[in-house]
Amino acid sequence: MLIETAAYASRWRPVAPTAKALFALCGIGAAWIAQRPSMLAALACMLVLTALLFARVPLRTYAALAIAPVGFLLLSCVAMLASPGADGHWGWHGAAPDLVARTALRSLAVLAALLGLVLTTPLPDLIHLLRRVRTPELLLDLMVLCYRMLFVLRQAWDDGVQAQRARLGYRGWRHAWRSMGLLAGQMAVQVWQRASALQMAADARGYQGALRFLPAVFPQARAQNLRAALGGALLLALAIGDRLS
Repeated sequence: MLIETAAYASRWRPVAPTAKALFALCGIGAAWIAQRPSMLAALACMLVLTALLFARVPLRTYAALAIAPVGFLLLSCVAMLASPGADGHWGWHGAAPDLVARTALRSLAVLAALLGLVLTTPLPDLIHLLRRVRTPELLLDLMVLCYRMLFVLRQAWDDGVQAQRARLGYRGWRHAWRSMGLLAGQMAVQVWQRASALQMAADARGYQGALRFLPAVFPQARAQNLRAALGGALLLALAIGDRLS
């Protein structure tokens, strides 16, 4: 939900999804082409600053969403450097530091490109873009249903917590754990009931295996695609120059 909130509040919300996807793909391609750690770090910084300065994504939101994958990346780097020996003791038996640095910085650049896309593009626009590139309809329907259920379940969870707080359900640690357990059990039942109701509503409206939405209109899509292509070409040129140097 934090991602979707940031996408709707982004300055790039009116920008065509094709332009943002093109720029993100160029950023990913540049990250795979570049070789030196310094260039990979520069690409990651440029992609992060693009999202923060041009798309106006809040720094707190960006950091909150990036902390989990970055933490996983750091653990992976430690695992590459340190590994257990035959005697069971840990030691520095892993990959060379230069290889670890390139892997980590390349992953950061790819992560920055993907975050720049999802934090500026709401899911309905992404669905329309994926449908244009012939993504299987079953996968798109699953994405839409999960997207819908996230908001429904979040509302149900907030209502349940508020009702429990009104009855002093979180007065202490013991009561808090008991309340959370009861609420989680009740949510499991509500998920089943709401899923059944959603299926009945879809059948009543003549569901034929594809969920359709009215796509948004982007009058300046051609100019935006051109600017995105130029920006992506710059990233690719820097990466190719680094690889050839």
